Amino acid sequence: MSGSAARSKTLAALIEDVRRESSTDARRAIRRIIVDGREATTSDLAGVTITDVDSDSRRATTGTLYCCVVGDTHDGHDHAAAAVRAGAAAVLVERELTDLPAAIPQIVVDDSRRATGPFAAAFHDEPSRHMRVVGVTGTNGKTTTAHVLADVLRAAGLDTRVIGTLTGVRTTPDAPELQRLLAAHRADGAEAVVMEVSSHALAQHRVAGMRFAAAVFTNLGHDHLDFHGTLERYFAAKASLFDPRLADMGVVNRDDVHGRLLIDGAALPIVSFGLEDARDVEAGVADHRYTWQSVRVNVGLGGHFNVMNSLAAATTALALGTPVDDIVRGLAAVTPVPGRFEYVDVGRDFAVIVDYAHTPEALARVLESARRVARSGRVIVVFGCGGGRDASKRPDMGAVATRDADAVVLTSDNPRNENPAAIIADIERGVPAQRRDVLVAVEEDRRAGIARALSEARSGDVVVVAGKGHEATQTIADREIPFRDVDVVRELAGMAA
Repeated sequence: MSGSAARSKTLAALIEDVRRESSTDARRAIRRIIVDGREATTSDLAGVTITDVDSDSRRATTGTLYCCVVGDTHDGHDHAAAAVRAGAAAVLVERELTDLPAAIPQIVVDDSRRATGPFAAAFHDEPSRHMRVVGVTGTNGKTTTAHVLADVLRAAGLDTRVIGTLTGVRTTPDAPELQRLLAAHRADGAEAVVMEVSSHALAQHRVAGMRFAAAVFTNLGHDHLDFHGTLERYFAAKASLFDPRLADMGVVNRDDVHGRLLIDGAALPIVSFGLEDARDVEAGVADHRYTWQSVRVNVGLGGHFNVMNSLAAATTALALGTPVDDIVRGLAAVTPVPGRFEYVDVGRDFAVIVDYAHTPEALARVLESARRVARSGRVIVVFGCGGGRDASKRPDMGAVATRDADAVVLTSDNPRNENPAAIIADIERGVPAQRRDVLVAVEEDRRAGIARALSEARSGDVVVVAGKGHEATQTIADREIPFRDVDVVRELAGMAA
């Protein structure tokens, strides 16, 4: 079902909604509205029917308000004429365009990217204001925290949906798609939505026009510096979610140094969580348990690091007014999240874990949890790093792997358009000379790398297959080939049995 099905507004009504519902910044962003080379009147705009809001000219149809977003490599203004030919009824621009029919209204704004979200939200009648929407941000743990929180809210009786890494092409959709999706969920009866909010989405204002009942911060690590440039800018993007214009309150990990910075500088109410909130912690390969709010909690997720993720979800639910009994029941109902410390039963006397860990911090957490599970056995890890992404973290990944594992196999992740051997060489540069013996193999072919890691395993060991998690394909040059780590592990284990 489409949230924009049979929906339409006059342009005059849409602009009035933006001015009434949006933040001061969005209201002030509308500098002028031009029709036929002059300032538009209400009657000019009342005669224009808008049937959708979009920033992709290829999706423009009759009645679309086309938003000319300026990107790093493409300028939407260059495609406005094509959008109008496809039926767009008006355009949102940063500068007046002279190559459009004079009768096409041009809404001139300071920043078209910032303005697109409020216009899309207003067109769909502000769906985030009519549901309980929670945004989860952070380097690691977003997906797990979002899914656990959704299970808890469902246990409390709320029809809850999730938007994130496992539900779409982008962790956080662009603003028009996001508002369309929220409207569809609302029309379908949803009462709550838990969504992952990426740093890219925040930097690109994809959640402008949103209203979050709570914003959750999990942690900050080394990632996406190819996009943000510095850790400070990366953190600033995350921190921008904790703005009273976007969220009613924040739920923040006080054990993380950047979480404490958020708490200290917050302009909105903050509830914090940390490991000291959980007592008598026990964690295994497929579940973990602890005492919280004087009640014993059981969660069907393995790995000690998932204690923090379930605490984030539980604390958020409590801050939203969910009764403790419902939270405990929801935590008990949690099912494994694909590719997040996912235990793969291979029918052997060693354990295999598949995890999405693709940052130094995430890999360290997964290996530390594997060490606890392995007890007397060894920890073996096979991983690579993605091509066309933050290359500065690769040596750190090599250092972490050879520090925290007993045996390391280097392989490819999604090399994309980079040379796999060059990526692996970057990782190897982080391996200290005194730990070179831990690096047992280099296999550019990921299947061969996983096979080598499994062949190293003995009774009581834990094999960690890290980096791709839930992904169903591997991107090599311009090809995407079917490849799911869990399936490959099972196939290889079956062949060796």
